[in-house]
Formats: sequence, C-alpha cells, structure tokens
Amino acid sequence: MNFCSITWNPSEILADLGIIQLRYYSLMFVIAFSLGWFIMKKIYQNENKPLEQLDSLFIYTVVATLVGARLGHVFFYQPELLTEDFWSVFLPIRTKPSFEFTGFSGLASHGAAIGIIIAMYLFIRKYKDMTLLWILDRIVIPVTIGGVFVRLGNFFNSEIIGKVTSKSFPFAVRFIRGEESLNKYDAMRLTGTKDANKAYDLIENNAQYSEILNNIPFRHPAQLYEAIGYVVVFAILWYIYWKTDKKNQPGYIFGLFLVLLWTVRFLVEFVKQSQGGFETIFGDVLSTGQWLSIPFIIIGIILMFRKSTKKTA
Repeated sequence: MNFCSITWNPSEILADLGIIQLRYYSLMFVIAFSLGWFIMKKIYQNENKPLEQLDSLFIYTVVATLVGARLGHVFFYQPELLTEDFWSVFLPIRTKPSFEFTGFSGLASHGAAIGIIIAMYLFIRKYKDMTLLWILDRIVIPVTIGGVFVRLGNFFNSEIIGKVTSKSFPFAVRFIRGEESLNKYDAMRLTGTKDANKAYDLIENNAQYSEILNNIPFRHPAQLYEAIGYVVVFAILWYIYWKTDKKNQPGYIFGLFLVLLWTVRFLVEFVKQSQGGFETIFGDVLSTGQWLSIPFIIIGIILMFRKSTKKTA
C-alpha cells in the first residue's frame, strides 16, 4: 500500500455565503496579487522609487494577467468559443449547452505573460525614469510566486491534471471531480442525484458506488509539480536580485525568468494531460504548452547573454 497515493475530491467552493461563493481558485488569485504587491513594495523601497507608483502598477498587472490569460486560453486552446459561445470569453458564464455560472476559468499562463509585457510597456510610458527592461527585471519576481498559487488553485479545482500513472507511483492522485470520463453530469446521472457536489461525495464515500470509484485512474499531480518548480525559480530570482549585481544588467533577470519558468513548464508538460490546442498540427510531437514555451526560452537566452553596457534606471 502506498500511503502517498490519495483520492482528491474537494469542492471548488470554499464557502457558500448565499449571494456569493468563495472559491479556492479566487482565493489563490487574491493571495498571489497581495503577496506580489508586498514584494514589489520591498523592491521599490530598495530602489528608492516612489511608492505612489505601486497602486497604478498593481492595476496594470492585475488587468493584464486576467485579460491576457483568458484571451491566451481562447486563442491558443479554444478558438471555437469566439463563434460558439462568445460571451463566455469575457464573462464568468457558459451559455451552451445551457446557462451556467462557471467563475473565471480557462486561463493560459502564456497569454498572461504576453499581457504583462504589453502592460509594462504601457505603464513605463507614464514614467521617464524607468525602462521596460528595468520594470520587467523586477516584476517577474512577484509574478513567479504568483504562479505558485495559481497552480495550487488548479489543484484545488482538480483541473490541468496529469497523465495516468500507477497507484504505486509516489504522490499519485485520483482526481474524482477532474476526471473527464466522470464530469458532473455523468456523476449526477450515475448516482441519481441532481446535486453535483452530493454526487461526487457519494462516489467517494458510498460503497454502492465503489466500482465507479475504482475505475477512476490515478494521475500525476502535474499542478503540484509545476508549483514546486516555480518555488525553485522564485528562490533563484530572489537570490539573484538581492545577492548579486545582475539587476544592474538590463534584461538579465527577465531573461533568466523566461528560461527557468518556461523550462519548468516544458518539462511538466511531459506528464500533463493534453489540453488541446494546435499540437495535432505538428503530429503530437510536443504539446501546445511546449510549443508556446520554446520562443520564451529562446528570447530569455538572448536577453541573458546579449552584450550591454547600459545600466538600468
């Protein structure tokens, strides 16, 4: 018996307050943005920059992350939504096959990265004392730790799950709610209940449905692999910024971020269940996430090793 293997079946709703619901995913985003603000405050104080800029920077980053991540998911993974369910692209709802409040889901980190770069370009236009590479070299530090909490949110939501593995594999996880072969409609039909949460709980805890439970495979907890990788990336970037003079080399920390973070993403994709996208065009040699990561890694290498005598702002 492997005590590291678990059955994972939490509801995505942390607390139901009646008119509103507190979801794990939303809570993780709040923690990510809040922690990011405090990290940037510490960096701004170290650089003797006016803290008044932080409020504006925070708004730019939040909007860029959410809009970029959502549009990135649609363009890279679900372009059919633009014609089949247009309002679901921008609103936390689904209108087909029936109307449903889904919360904000379907977010792509590659899209978020592009959105943040664009937002930082727009942000620095307001301030003549900083350059794009200066702000990017620093904003990626809180962005990285934010990525940790986003992936934890994915884990709580039982989404972006890994490929099937053996129950004996260390840390193997059986995602009841995240299994495609057992979506909430199937769960309700099989248990004869109209409440999805009750249906999932019955499957896990009622011996009558043990056969259904036993047919759910164990998988790699890809979200946790990625979160752990991001913790390591954050630690490296934090050390480079505070303990070396690389922050004075424009683009170095940003380039290092691109190389490390997207290498983590590239490697984790090998044990992550396909999320679709355009990978079939290239014969399924690599996943969509891996194809999208390669340009970021190349750009990062160029930024790290390019010759530059110019100092940052």
